[in-house]
Amino acid sequence: MQFQELLPKRRMVRNYAPEPIPREAVERIVETVRRAPSAGYSQGQRLLVVTGDEGRAEIARLAGSGWATDEKLEPWVESAPVHVFLGVREGDYHERYQQVDKLVDGQEIEWPVPFWFVDAGAALMLILLAAIDEGLGAGLSGVPKELAHGLRASFGIPDDVVIVAHVTIGVPAPDPGWSAVTSRRTKPRRAETDSIRWERW
Repeated sequence: MQFQELLPKRRMVRNYAPEPIPREAVERIVETVRRAPSAGYSQGQRLLVVTGDEGRAEIARLAGSGWATDEKLEPWVESAPVHVFLGVREGDYHERYQQVDKLVDGQEIEWPVPFWFVDAGAALMLILLAAIDEGLGAGLSGVPKELAHGLRASFGIPDDVVIVAHVTIGVPAPDPGWSAVTSRRTKPRRAETDSIRWERW
């Protein structure tokens, strides 16, 4: 699929058909992260991929105290056959930029923005688009601190890895309940002139 064909298909899917996803397809999707931009080639992105029944049930249990069990909405977390937690290890960036070729006047740079999160966002977009390229759908959510704490305990995520986002992947199923309440339906897209300036602000 060409990029200009793929991009309009990107939407947040919040319900999935009960179809298993081939391991090879999941591997191709998550492998894209190894090609994501990375400041100084720090390669601080980390993924936890969960496809097994036991792990998926644990994720649903941990998420169940919130929107995951709202009876008016489709079973987003529970229906997803693939869960990807995208994390980042900030320490990789400091370690890389304390190496001789990256020092400025003998010191680590003063980071203008936390590039570990910039790189995490780039990796995240690759996962979302790669899922579409495989003919699948994907949904994205943040990870509240209390859920992150439970995930660390249940899945052994190290303390020095910050969990940035949770991606669900699978064969899309109708999600009219979610579609009726999501921002995509309740807020208009900004005008191009609001988002993009040419030559100067």
